[in-house]
Amino acid sequence: MSAPHAELPPCARQPERPDTPCVAVCSTTFDEICRGCGRTVIEVAHWVAMTADQKELVWQRILAQGYPRRNT
Repeated sequence: MSAPHAELPPCARQPERPDTPCVAVCSTTFDEICRGCGRTVIEVAHWVAMTADQKELVWQRILAQGYPRRNT
């Protein structure tokens, strides 16, 4: 059996990430964005059904915005 992602070029491999960006600081009091993880309410609700590519797009956006945050 080959190594994971062995057939993909390095630029096509997705980085190792936790299963979820959730940091148990859940709050959407003032808008639709969680203060802890940076996901929208819809993204949180649909996370388990999202594809790896969809999740990666969310990860890229929230990391660029400075999330996840443990102390908010």
